[in-house]
Amino acid sequence: MKKCKITVMAITQYPELMAQYENPMDHACDMAVGQVFFTNGWEKPEGFCQSAWEVLSPFVLALSHGAENFYDGWMRNPRSAMLSCNDGFRPVSFLVEALDEDGTGQPGKRRNPL
Repeated sequence: MKKCKITVMAITQYPELMAQYENPMDHACDMAVGQVFFTNGWEKPEGFCQSAWEVLSPFVLALSHGAENFYDGWMRNPRSAMLSCNDGFRPVSFLVEALDEDGTGQPGKRRNPL
């Protein structure tokens, strides 16, 4: 299983939707553009948004196990995916990339699950 890198690429906000539909919130999102997280393929990175992880985790798991070319080659890098969280008021776009490094921290070695 390979590690994956998750990079926050963009944060969009829809103030007109927020004003019309959202309950006032002091602090809704901790993500920042350029922020980078690493995962071993199955474990949510520390400090990563749970809601965003629920959207990204199936792709992270698949990429970490060698999946490529999602949706018939939609990405230039076949070992990546551009995904967004499901926050309709302030969606965050993430670039998920499979790395060559093994998820155990040891390049080229697999961890025995038993």
